[in-house]
Order: sequence, then C-alpha cells, then structure tokens
Amino acid sequence: MKFVRENPDAVVAAVKKRNGNLDLTEFLALDKERREIVQSVEQLKKQRNDASQEIGKLKKAGQNADAKQAEVRAMGEDIAKQDEKLGVIEEKLKAILLTIPNIPADDVPVGKDDTCNPVIRTIGEPRKFDFTPKPHWEIGENLGILDFERGVKVSGARYVFYKGLGSRLERSVIEFFLDLHTQKHGYTEFFPPYIVNGASMQGTGQLPKFAEDMYKLENGDMYLIPTAEVPITNLHRDEVLKAEDLPLKYTAYSACFRAEAGAAGRDTRGLIRMHQFNKVELVKFTKPEESWAELDKLTNDAEEVLQILGLPYHVVRLCTGDLGFSSATTYDLEVWLPAANCYREISSCSNFLDFQARRANIKFRRDAKAKPELVHTLTG
Repeated sequence: MKFVRENPDAVVAAVKKRNGNLDLTEFLALDKERREIVQSVEQLKKQRNDASQEIGKLKKAGQNADAKQAEVRAMGEDIAKQDEKLGVIEEKLKAILLTIPNIPADDVPVGKDDTCNPVIRTIGEPRKFDFTPKPHWEIGENLGILDFERGVKVSGARYVFYKGLGSRLERSVIEFFLDLHTQKHGYTEFFPPYIVNGASMQGTGQLPKFAEDMYKLENGDMYLIPTAEVPITNLHRDEVLKAEDLPLKYTAYSACFRAEAGAAGRDTRGLIRMHQFNKVELVKFTKPEESWAELDKLTNDAEEVLQILGLPYHVVRLCTGDLGFSSATTYDLEVWLPAANCYREISSCSNFLDFQARRANIKFRRDAKAKPELVHTLTG
C-alpha cells in the first residue's frame, strides 16, 4: 500500500508496459480517507483517555461525573462508527491492490506479446526429415498409447486417456524428473494436495484476477490446483523462516487443472492445452539478494532435463506484454516440435521477488534480534 501510494505513476507505467490500464484515482482517494480516519480515531481515543482520567478525579473528589461519562460514551460510539467505516475502506483498498500485477524487473524487454520475446540461447539443432512428420496425437493414436476420443466421451474436450505404454511412459518421465531434481539438484520432494483453499490461490496470485481460469468446488472456498506451485509455495504461508535454512528448494509432481477460459479455439488437438495435465514443479524460497542467482540455477536445472533427453530447445526472455501476473521476470524453455515446425513452451522459470511472499505473508529472520523480512519466491 505504501509503495503504491508513494509511486503511483511508476505503478501505472509498469502496468501499461504489460499492455494493461490502471486508474489509481479511487485507490489514492480511499487511501487518503483511510489515513484521515486513522488520525481522527487516534485523536478521539486520546480525548477519551483524558476524559476517563477526569472522571476518576471527579469521583475521587466526590463530584458528579455524569456529563463527562456521557461524553466518553459518545466518543466511544463515534470511534466504533469510524472503525467500521475504516474496515470497509481497507477491504476496498485490499481488493484494488490484489488486482495489480507485479512490476517487471528493470531489464525485462518491453514488448506487446510473445512475438517480442528475445531468444537468449539455443541448444541443439532441429532434426531434418526427408518426410513430413506426423503430429503427436496421430502417432499416439496409431500406437494405441493415447485415446482422445474416449477422453472426450468420459470428461469432455481437452481430456485424454494415456494407455498401456503411454501410461508407463508418462509415469517414467515423471519419475525421471523427480529423481534428477532430488538426487542431483538437491530439491526436497513433496506430494501435495490437489485441492487448496482460496487464501492459497490468492497467495500465489491466481485469485482474484484469474478466477475464471480456475476450477472451483461447488461447496466452500476450495479449488483444484493449476500447478503444484500453489500448494508448495503456500506451505510456508504466515511463517517466519530461518535465514540459515535458505534457499529452500522443493519439487513436486501433481496433476494440474485449468479451465483455459481464454483459450477457445487454440490448440484444440493433442496434448498442448489440456484441462488436466501432469507437471513436475520446482519451487524456491530465497533471501532477496540471492534470488537472481537462484533463478539462473533453477533455469539450468530445468534445462538439464531437456539436455539429457536430447531435445532441441531454446530459452526466451518474456517481454513485458507476455509476462505472467505474478512474475518480475521469466525465462521460457521452448522445445522444437517437428510436426508443428516451431518451438513451443514447456516450462516457465520465474522470479516473483517478494510479490507472492507479501500476499502469502512468508518471511525470514536473519538472526534472533532482526526484524522479519519478506522472502523471494521462484518457480519453474
């Protein structure tokens, strides 16, 4: 709140770089009114305390204190009314703040969309074929390892059955990822819940902005997770971590669920944009001064998977117009798809700085006497 109040022009400019529009007129007016009410309540409380002391003196002297007591009661009622008004204003301010995306890092390239993402490095050469490669969905169906037709029958569009060796392959790839990250890269493995509460979704930035992309359970404030980032990051919600334990490096497999509300007509065939898919997530909690170096390490950890598999890929830096809501900077790993004749994103490695930690109240203490500070969170 303090940052937005003191830097409104910078915040508006940052959102504009993201191709968004932000009007802070209401926020600034409400914030001004909030501070005026806080000041008024503090003055009233001081006056009430002074009056209470006078009542004590009057009673001690055997004098009538009825008028002064009535005055104190009136001030108490006024304080209660102003506190109630203050609560309403603070809820409005919080609602506005929760819709403001993270500010892109200074070196994030400015651009309108993914066509403006610069390629940082390319690893491997796309294989040349003397025939037209078949798309993966056709290969999968011909081999009997993917069944899209029955996936649609049972669940609807953008669902699939893995079958036989397809199921075994999927399971083996997941195990390979987890073994690599835990045994070589030093991550601690978790197996998280697939259902989380609204506070968890708010903590990582999915709510309230992207409610339409989430699957919400009918009863209660519960949601199917879009990735394991949500439950794993919220492991430490409302906690103060020890500096000597940082960085914390976690990995988790989960099924992921996305409504893909804004993806109508896009990637309607194959496994590219499913409502349910499998993912191995990497999550880090770091000290602020170490998060950029840890982002490079996390990106390298994700890249090693592709290098071992021998898949041609490149790394792109997302421009401001393509950057995720919570991210300050993101590197996308894009793998070459022969049938599509293009690179497609299969992993996003992001540094959120203290954006998620502020929403989820995740802090650390440098020593026993130090004031708690917000951690930085990263995922890939």
